Amino acid sequence: MYRQKKNIRSAIFRIYSSNTSNIDEMLRKCESLALKRYKYSQLKKITRSFKDELGEGGYGVVHKGSLQDGRMVAVKLLKGSKGNGEDFLNEVMSIGRTSHVNIVSLLGFCLDGSHRALVYEYMSNGSLQKHIYSESSKEAIGWGMFPRFAIGIAQGLEYLHQGCNTCIIHFDIKPNNILLDDELCPKIADFGMAKLCHLKESVLSMAEARGTVGFITPEVFSRGFGLVSTKSDVYSYGMMLLEMVQGNNDQKGKADSSSETFFPHWVWDNLARELHGSEAKYGTEEIVRRMTLVGLWCIQMNPESRPSMSRVIEMLERSMGELEMPPRPFLFSPVHSTTASSYASAQVMMSS
Repeated sequence: MYRQKKNIRSAIFRIYSSNTSNIDEMLRKCESLALKRYKYSQLKKITRSFKDELGEGGYGVVHKGSLQDGRMVAVKLLKGSKGNGEDFLNEVMSIGRTSHVNIVSLLGFCLDGSHRALVYEYMSNGSLQKHIYSESSKEAIGWGMFPRFAIGIAQGLEYLHQGCNTCIIHFDIKPNNILLDDELCPKIADFGMAKLCHLKESVLSMAEARGTVGFITPEVFSRGFGLVSTKSDVYSYGMMLLEMVQGNNDQKGKADSSSETFFPHWVWDNLARELHGSEAKYGTEEIVRRMTLVGLWCIQMNPESRPSMSRVIEMLERSMGELEMPPRPFLFSPVHSTTASSYASAQVMMSS
């Protein structure tokens, strides 16, 4: 019996030593990526005891902070993180290896006991959400910036899907997760969060979706619509394009006023009517139509019918005359009607 207990203690010690060794090695790799490790006490100092809150989401609370050299940072305190830190450090390294003008840069992290946090560059102009729905904001920056936002976000997603060592699917593309820097350059934030935060409820919960259909791709609800892939981000991006266009045209409210109107149907019908009944448009109107058409291609229910982000960029840079009208989006799956009906019911819940 004594020998058996001793063997168990030895096995536990070996596992603990192995885990500790793994974490030490990961921390060294983080240093090689120029990621600074912060203690929780340092984060309190940087943020003045977390005094200035920038926002809160499914993954945690973000606070404004200032480093010793005067640089402003955004400190995200994560919630729901578990384990000894290996999973956390794996994702930190994955995020830290990304480098793109349209991706928010990770500067450091905190792994201190139960505390987990990420330290990002500070985005002074807030989220895209604010600029879509604030009249004063839209007047200040002008409609002409929104096509630039659309292409910049698409380039950032293309990088995550194809430019990294391993493909990264964001899973939560929406205006709140697009941040703007001093020069109004759009940057994608919060990728990798789904793996970092093991919440009891899904971070892609219906409660967080907005609008008639929200930004959640159908295949997240059920495999009956297809497999989750990079095309899932394409769907969310397409819904965001439509929000950008309709937010600036102040038309979405007209569609939302009817409980029987499926927003993409309303957009498609409106675009088809315009293309059929009027002459070619130029300038702002042409840009609006192009962004709408690309958005409709992105939100096709069948993932295989959606373009890649590389293709999206090409389409955004072409003229309307070079683009085909997409099929009318359908609400119900032609293969799994029961599943699709459940999805439709979920959308009613989201819009209520």
